[in-house]
Amino acid sequence: MQTLIVATHNAHKLREIGELLPDWKVCGEDSGADETAETFEGNARLKARAIAPRHHGAWVMADDSGLEVFALDGAPGVRSARYAGGDGDAAANNALLLKNLAGMADRRARFSCAIVLIAPDGTEHVAQGHCPGHIAERPSGAGGFGYDPLFVPDGLGCSFAELSAEDKNAISHRGRALAQVRKILAEIRP
Repeated sequence: MQTLIVATHNAHKLREIGELLPDWKVCGEDSGADETAETFEGNARLKARAIAPRHHGAWVMADDSGLEVFALDGAPGVRSARYAGGDGDAAANNALLLKNLAGMADRRARFSCAIVLIAPDGTEHVAQGHCPGHIAERPSGAGGFGYDPLFVPDGLGCSFAELSAEDKNAISHRGRALAQVRKILAEIRP
């Protein structure tokens, strides 16, 4: 089993990646990179390039993902984890999102994910995935993380937080991007 070094310290994200790439030993490492890019792909590239030199000859990967709300001009976007200030305070982020959407009829949103995968030879590959849906009036469900209790994917009557991990991974933005990563790895991997 080959190792894939993922630029993240987020245990939830590592678990999802491990579930979606079961043939790989997935290890996380904090990149230390500041997420200063204006796009998900740009931030993923910053993080992947930060850890690649520490793991010469290994597969490394980074993703950046977030929630884009149409009525808020794409916010929280690349600042999803820091929407309410701080880093990763899901309760504060969700509360601010609901406050900013108060009284708005248009609650359309999508989760987006960009992944940059760097092969042992230094070649970079990009995968992207999106999951359209809308923001509920109030949180529901105990699963998932981040905005999952508020996000209702198109075609379902429940939030991401109400889905099993398997069901969420089948339709999520990260699941869709990782399906592309699986194809890339199957074509390139020795």
